[in-house]
This record gives sequence, structure tokens and C-alpha cells, in this order.
Amino acid sequence: MGKPRVIVTGGSGKAGQWILKDFVEHGYEVINLDMKLPEEPICRTIITDLNDLGQVHNALAPYSQGNRQEVAGIVHFAAIPQAYTHTNDVCFRNNVMSTYNILEAAANFGIQKVVIASSESSYGICFASEFFEPKYLPIDEEHPQLPEDSYGLSKVVNEVTAQAYHRRTGMQAVSFRLGNILVPESYAQLKANFDNTEARLRILWSYIDARDVASACRKAIEAEGLGAEALIIAADDSSSNRQTKELVEQYLPGVKDIRMPLEGRVSLISNAKAKKLLGWEPHYKVMEQE
Repeated sequence: MGKPRVIVTGGSGKAGQWILKDFVEHGYEVINLDMKLPEEPICRTIITDLNDLGQVHNALAPYSQGNRQEVAGIVHFAAIPQAYTHTNDVCFRNNVMSTYNILEAAANFGIQKVVIASSESSYGICFASEFFEPKYLPIDEEHPQLPEDSYGLSKVVNEVTAQAYHRRTGMQAVSFRLGNILVPESYAQLKANFDNTEARLRILWSYIDARDVASACRKAIEAEGLGAEALIIAADDSSSNRQTKELVEQYLPGVKDIRMPLEGRVSLISNAKAKKLLGWEPHYKVMEQE
């Protein structure tokens, strides 16, 4: 029996390259679907327009048709990665239709596990025209999702779409609500801007290292029986050098429902559910990186 096979979309992107590496290093055969080649030739890449359902089916067919048991799952990270870099309609259409097409193809080929990249932006705070405070802290998966921008809205739609495919086929569909993804070369600039504390207020000073994202993706593909779940993937600590309690007192004074001790530099976005369901732990912290 050969290596377990996983399909990754967006593997040529910032986080995607680390996802490819992690799966390869853990013994998987990896196929990357993207519009461009990655900087390193980590695995086979098939140039694919994910907005074209026919191309998605054609890309997956050689690895799925009549050979379904060998596809461990799909990790779907290809997307326009933030709001306002494209027109609103383009952002929404691209992110929603590419996700729909991946889930439709997975269902048609009998692929039983899909991980999709959702976002903390789905809570609405990040790209709101006027800043508003969260209902409570830390934000968890039960916090209301209140986006007004097309990017955050696309993520909410994608989570609902994933739930629909789970209902239709029993597919395990895990949506990762990801924060600001950092790669090793990101940390120097972040630390150089520590004095500009307010710059990261709208993401509540959250972050996640791309290497921890990668291990979470692998854990989600290897997990069994999760159904359709949304999971926050965030670091344990904040991306500020200030104490979390000080940040809340200064920048979020209206939040009175505090559901955990604000000790040290603890994150204001909870990863507890991902830890519980995936057996995952983040390993990279801002203050420990060069």
C-alpha cells in the first residue's frame, strides 16, 4: 500500500508552502492545486483555476476516480486572502465558488475529509467600517459572526456550505478560523513595530505561525468523526509585548464579560476547542522567534 495521499489547494501561498512541507515530511503524497508554482518544488503542482468546476474535477480525477480510498482528504487554502485587495464582488465570488467547487468535487469523488480556511475576519471586527468591541472575551467559536465586508461574508458562507456537504454526504468538513498568519521572516518587523500597539487592535493582537497552521491541517485530516466543525486556530499568546490585561483595559474598556483570567500575554482568541478535538498544540511564540 502506498503513501496516504492529500490534495492541497493554495499550496504555493504563504501558509500553503508550510502545509505542503508538513504533509511531505510526515509521509504523505501531496498534490498541490494552484494558479502558480511554489517557490520550492516541494511536490507536484497542477495549475488549476478552482473557479472552474471542470478543471477541479479534471485535476482530482487521476487521484480519486476508482482509487478513492487513497485520498486521505483535501486541504483547501486557495483564496483571495484579505478584504479590499480586489473589488468586493470579485473577492466574494472567488472565495465562495472555489470552495463550493472543491466541496462538490470531493463529494462527487467520495473524498470524505475536507479542511477549509475560514477566518477570524468572519467575526466582523477586523474590517468593520467602525470598530466595535467583542461581546465577550476570549472570542470563541460561539461568538456571533457579524461581517459587513465581502471577505468576512465569504468565510461565513463557506462554513455554511461545508455544513451542507456534511449533511449531504457525511463528509468530515472542518473550517479553520485563522488569525493573522506569520511566517519566520515576519517576526522581525512585528517586533520592530511593538510600539504601535493600536495597529493590531482589530485582530485583537492575535496571530498564528504558518508552521502551526500546517500541523493543525494534518491533525484535522488524521482525525476521525468530527462531522462539520468550525475551529479557531490561534497562538496561545498575543502578538503584543504588553500584558493582555493592560490591552483590554486601554482598548476594550466596554467588554465586561471576561471569561478567563487575563494572565501575562494570553491570547484574546481561544484555541481551546481545536486543542480538544484535534489534540493539536501551537509551538511557535512571538517572543521566542528571532
